[in-house]
Amino acid sequence: MSMHQPPQLAGAHALWRARYETVRHRTLALAEPLSDEDCGAQSMPDASPVKWHLAHTTWFFETFILERMEPGFAPFHPAFRVLFNSYYNGVGEKHPRPQRGLLTRPSMAQVRAYRADVDRRIARLTDSVRDEEQARELGALLTLGLQHEQQHQELMLTDVKHLLAQNPLLPAYLEGALAPAEAAPLAWLVCEGGLVDIGHDGDGFSFDNELPRHRQYVAPYALASRLVSNGEYLAFIEAGGYDDPALWLAEGWDWVRANGLRHPLYWLRGEGAGEGRGAWREFTLHGAQPLDLARPVTHISLFEADAYAHWAGARLPTEGEWELAARAAEVETGCLHPAGVAPAHVGQGLAHMFGQCWQWTSSSYAPYPGYRAAPGALGEYNGKFMVNQYVLRGSSCATPAGHARASYRNFFPAGARWQFTGIRLAR
Repeated sequence: MSMHQPPQLAGAHALWRARYETVRHRTLALAEPLSDEDCGAQSMPDASPVKWHLAHTTWFFETFILERMEPGFAPFHPAFRVLFNSYYNGVGEKHPRPQRGLLTRPSMAQVRAYRADVDRRIARLTDSVRDEEQARELGALLTLGLQHEQQHQELMLTDVKHLLAQNPLLPAYLEGALAPAEAAPLAWLVCEGGLVDIGHDGDGFSFDNELPRHRQYVAPYALASRLVSNGEYLAFIEAGGYDDPALWLAEGWDWVRANGLRHPLYWLRGEGAGEGRGAWREFTLHGAQPLDLARPVTHISLFEADAYAHWAGARLPTEGEWELAARAAEVETGCLHPAGVAPAHVGQGLAHMFGQCWQWTSSSYAPYPGYRAAPGALGEYNGKFMVNQYVLRGSSCATPAGHARASYRNFFPAGARWQFTGIRLAR
């Protein structure tokens, strides 16, 4: 620490450093169970190699903090500005996303060296700041960068799950069987609704798409006490749910037919597996496991969620309904796979709101009234994706601790299935 740094800044910077080191260390820890070969492969255009995630999150700090604020800035490697740019057109050229898996160079060792170099320079910059206005700018950028990295921590897990699922060996990311879940009844919890404020309340961090907080009317509704289970979704399959066009949105029906889909992503019925419910398995980050009928169904598209809701005589909630109900909910953990309802939570209100599966809503991803994107390249973070997407709420078993909140707006196209997405019913 500089001996001329005001004490109040020194305290704030110590907190930044601790938070920075914690988040950055966890990213590296997520890559520890993987080989260098695992980290360099890309299983589909929507997924990225773990090595790319490690480099891109570092690129974010180098590009948006060091390039802007470091005296005498020089890039770690000039080519990395293009190689590890994701979608920031305001920064410049980008390496094509579908070709990220072809980047055999730089090596994992070079990417780790890149991370270490940027970490040292961020620490040095943090210690050198004496001006309060500059400190506020740095603090805001560090906070955004760490929130961004936590998003990529979740993507690392979902992307590597998709990658390992393509391997006939069905290798596990982490060894160990999942304990059986206990079945819990589904109840309907009534909410009176009314004129309510929706969006982030200003306490703590939020992304710009959670703002501005605004008032809307929510009609009375009921929300299911837990997520739809594997067993309930299997009943939909057994009843011919994937064969009945009356249940599906027109685009969803075309999507099912075009892709020949009969069950959720990662459900398996191998040769010689026999018949009946016991023949199903599910690929997880712990490898292939017997399908647990009490655990939440996951890796479900909006199309599938909507069709199931129609079959069940219900619907998907709006994002306003979901947020209103979630404000008093607890964050649960799923040990890298969605869990059943804990016995202590049965009959105790809403379960599975956080920490299990992202939950599809019927709301299109659109700006809130009065929304304004941030200026410059950072303004590309959320606003430009507000088309042809649907909002998901909550968080998943892969979401880092402390990253979930009731106002968080995740978003994906209607056919996306590789994230931990599930079904919450409303009526």
